Amino acid sequence: MNIFEALRVSHDAQRSLCARLLDSDPQGPDRGLLFEELKRELQAHATAEERCLYVPLFEHDVTVDASRHAISEHHEMDEMVEDLEGEQPNSPGWMAGAKKLCEKVVHHLKEEEHKFFQEAGKVLTEKQKLALGKDYAEEFSSMRSKL
Repeated sequence: MNIFEALRVSHDAQRSLCARLLDSDPQGPDRGLLFEELKRELQAHATAEERCLYVPLFEHDVTVDASRHAISEHHEMDEMVEDLEGEQPNSPGWMAGAKKLCEKVVHHLKEEEHKFFQEAGKVLTEKQKLALGKDYAEEFSSMRSKL
């Protein structure tokens, strides 16, 4: 699996978790559990993606700005998660924050898949794409087990 295929697996999981979270019952036990699962997925994905894709792309002038932008969006999502952690999942404002987070996640994934991946694909060799995919999968797995 190359880096882009590996990333799409996590992207699909993030989209699914967001949809399930936004559809969850405010009084049910699932909402908190879904949020924790989304939080772990986002943290593991962002760390592994930054280490295994963005850092190597800093070596190429044409992908530096896009890499910086993506990292800044990861930071924004981290802050949104922190805001939600400070509230109860069944509180009135919590769902509004969760909706904003999920909108940001979906925007970020779409931007990566429809713009950033194409730019990155032009500067990486096929061999690099495969090696980075392997590195990402290992890093993601390691991060998930730590969270």
